Amino acid sequence: MNTEPRFGRLITAMVTPFDDSGALLLDSAGELASKLVAEGTQALVVNGTTGESPTLDRAERIALFHEVLCATERKVPIIANVGDNCTHDSVAFARKVESLGVHAIMAVTPYYNKPPQEGLYRHFRAVAAAVDVPMVVYNIPGRCVTNIEPETILRLAHDVDNIVAVKQSNSDLDQVRAIVAGAPEGFEVISGDDALTLPMMREGGTGVVSVLGNIASSYMRRMIEAFVAGDIEEAEALERILVPFSEALFETTSPILIKKALELKGFNGSRLRLPLVEATDEQTARIKEVMDSAFEKLEHVGVS
Repeated sequence: MNTEPRFGRLITAMVTPFDDSGALLLDSAGELASKLVAEGTQALVVNGTTGESPTLDRAERIALFHEVLCATERKVPIIANVGDNCTHDSVAFARKVESLGVHAIMAVTPYYNKPPQEGLYRHFRAVAAAVDVPMVVYNIPGRCVTNIEPETILRLAHDVDNIVAVKQSNSDLDQVRAIVAGAPEGFEVISGDDALTLPMMREGGTGVVSVLGNIASSYMRRMIEAFVAGDIEEAEALERILVPFSEALFETTSPILIKKALELKGFNGSRLRLPLVEATDEQTARIKEVMDSAFEKLEHVGVS
């Protein structure tokens, strides 16, 4: 297992704050970023799926990246999601975002197009070649339909020096094993699913890009560090509480319920942009119950 991951082990996929009218709340984004870092997040993914990236225009994304960079004083890696389903546009935007001083970029599988594996390879290679900063490939077949096969990920890892990791939002651990076994030294497999953090780390993954980190970063960090330190009993005790909490957040489309959970904790900016809609009363009651129970249990882990 890589003992010093490039971006740290707990990378939070930050929500994007909007007000009741749907306007971007930059001040709230900066405040949230600072809070997450103070609570143990080691890097931030900005404008990812959890950040409702399809609903932000390019100017808003640039403003968001700039705000988070300033708020965190560049003390932790900021990974900017720049990819979409047009290679030309992704390349142009990656170059513009790099000039802001982000530490890395991320690019998702081109969605809707359903490109073959050779098209995926050329797409990611082109985006990475446009910049000098490291790039994370984002494999999420549940949203993009197409899976980036291990062979394609390994081609990219070996052929493109600045493709340094894959965010693997694919629950097939056989694919994780294949990537870990065939990857060059220093290439990282990062879980894209909180519930699979420890299962992927057992197979050689280095950490997680976390949704739950938006509200429970200190406990996610503690679980991961306990696992790395060999304290499997504590790591698994935390996992038994955090996994059901994470799964409850995905009982409807994310980030609806993580934003509702944050709102219940006093977060300013929990509104969503269409086509996502607010949590129902039933969903709100359910996530409050799960969250309150989880935090009560978490406070007692390791307390004799």
